[in-house]
Amino acid sequence: MNKRLALLIVIVVMVFGIAGCGGSDQSQGVEPNLLEESPLEEGPDSVRVARLWSQSCALCHVSGVAGAPRSGNADDWAARLATGKPLLLKHTIEGYNNMPPLGYCMACTEADFSALIDLMAGGVTK
Repeated sequence: MNKRLALLIVIVVMVFGIAGCGGSDQSQGVEPNLLEESPLEEGPDSVRVARLWSQSCALCHVSGVAGAPRSGNADDWAARLATGKPLLLKHTIEGYNNMPPLGYCMACTEADFSALIDLMAGGVTK
């Protein structure tokens, strides 16, 4: 198994485990604002990215539903990576083929999308 994917799985399990241990802002009638947790100038952190991936991307990118490139599968990502990061971000934000605009992540910033692409593609893209 790809080391990055294995690390992601561990982080996701930890995030959900920790989330179940504490109180919830929602129980107090306050809805959390995910955008405030990761200002664009600071960049997304790995726990936030893992949570966003599990909530939004995993739905299609684990099994390759509707032609989605599978997370950690270099063959699935090769042709897409060749087009460059700017086009991948454009397709993610605007939607492309079977992928809806924002890929089901309404709380994601452009920096989040960039980090999610890097994570799923198995490394830093250009």
